[in-house]
Amino acid sequence: MDFLENENLSLIAQSARDFAKQYIQPNIMEWDEAQTFPVEVFKELGKMGFMGIVVPEEYGGSGLSYDEYVSIVDEISQVDPSIGLSVAAHNSLCTNHILEFGNEEQKQRWLPKLATAEWIGAWGLTEHNTGSDAGGMSTTAVKDGDEWVINGAKNFITHAISGDVAVVMTRTGEKGAKNNATAFVIEKGTPGFTSGKKENKLGMRASETAELIFDNVRVSDANRLGNVGDGFKQALKILDGGRISIAALSLGIAKGAYKAALKYAQERHQFGTAIANFQAINFKLAEMITEIEASELLIRKASYLKNHKKPMTTEGAMAKYYASETCVKISNEAVQIFGGYGYTKDFPVEKFYRDSKLCTIGEGTTEIQKLVIGRNILKD
Repeated sequence: MDFLENENLSLIAQSARDFAKQYIQPNIMEWDEAQTFPVEVFKELGKMGFMGIVVPEEYGGSGLSYDEYVSIVDEISQVDPSIGLSVAAHNSLCTNHILEFGNEEQKQRWLPKLATAEWIGAWGLTEHNTGSDAGGMSTTAVKDGDEWVINGAKNFITHAISGDVAVVMTRTGEKGAKNNATAFVIEKGTPGFTSGKKENKLGMRASETAELIFDNVRVSDANRLGNVGDGFKQALKILDGGRISIAALSLGIAKGAYKAALKYAQERHQFGTAIANFQAINFKLAEMITEIEASELLIRKASYLKNHKKPMTTEGAMAKYYASETCVKISNEAVQIFGGYGYTKDFPVEKFYRDSKLCTIGEGTTEIQKLVIGRNILKD
């Protein structure tokens, strides 16, 4: 692993930073208060190549690595984690699932539209009564000639309303049976395919979350990704990469909260000196930056393994677990450093605080990450 940031990575990070300052910064609280999903911003992100980061150029993507991907999500999330979350979900879930498991015809059909943000992507695994128990999902796909009939619902789905296409995991076998899930690509406008109400969330409010509903939805067998029964295996591999995404999102939140707290602590004076000079505050800042550095090292290691197509399930889980818990802690400490002002919407740390909690839940809770790590260390 090379710990020195190369010129290309620096330029891409700067591009993401400049984009966030121009297109995102002025609208953060307006989008948050109104729970607006700013589709037009994602179209601009598509023009930058940030909606198909790891998609090869032959399919309209940027052809970059997970190193650049982490930096882009990190930089955007330092400004608005809601936008960082949607960038991550579009890239690492829907788009990456088609890239990883689609055949050539399917890649040519969907990736160019997703990579340029002509289409926004969604990914459906979670259901009301299953959560982490994906093997017991209720959404079913039943073969009928050359078509599949899909019934059920998915919840907590990013871009469920505004998305143009979704990769959806369905049950094609008995509940609890092995190899009982199959993935399909379903385009919006398909009869019976609708979305439910938008969730009214604590944080990440500019990233749209809602239900996907399937009422006798008929799709061609050409919309099936991979073999029948391979859906859950595919989902686990996608979640490996998705954990890097949430870790990068967490890293951005932690950095954003830390930078705001550092600036405030240097500007806020009490008893004739900046509060940054008080040991209680100075030690908080020292702990914050150390934990940020540790998070980034875990993330960069997982990215390195992902780039080199090496097993990284444990490393991805470690990065996601540590970075997500760290960003909650750092956001909390940032509010504490701001004092009463940190509890108001006039300063950015209260939003980082609200946004941070999702990172310990989405794409596998902290408890699931520990389960993954714990099982894998016993295999060694």
